Amino acid sequence: MTEQRIGLGVDVHRFSEAAAGDAPHRTLVLGGVAFPGETPLEGHSDADAVAHAVADAILGAAGLGDLGSHFPDTDDAWRGADSLAILASCAGSAAELGWRLVNADCTVVTERPRLAGARAEMVDRLSAAAGGPVHVKATRPERLGTLGRVEGLACLAVALLEREAAGS
Repeated sequence: MTEQRIGLGVDVHRFSEAAAGDAPHRTLVLGGVAFPGETPLEGHSDADAVAHAVADAILGAAGLGDLGSHFPDTDDAWRGADSLAILASCAGSAAELGWRLVNADCTVVTERPRLAGARAEMVDRLSAAAGGPVHVKATRPERLGTLGRVEGLACLAVALLEREAAGS
């Protein structure tokens, strides 16, 4: 018999107040893909909201808490960290408990950047790091609220994990 669990992850980051050209040490990264010339996101790691949401969904489904408890923004070890490595670590922690990613699905809520041209690469990188298929979609907030004013972006993700139930 197979046991299945679903987890939900949500991540929101503010765009840096410095223009892209004024913050050469930061690059906007989403789903492991760099978007040169776009305003970067603020965050302790590389601020990849897509990788963070998928990682949080995996942790939740495996019953392992949340991303902040594993990778606190008060720990300098994670300053500037590659979020795909964080995602791979979360998937590895779930695998240690016998969980396997069946699939993850995420939606990025943003006015910009447009993701269509990078979506396939994002899917490939996220799927490799997570150890299973990850799908990426995007929607625009249609100029409503803080996301519509391009003050930041958000990502929501769900992950389905499965493992063989004990005694099967």
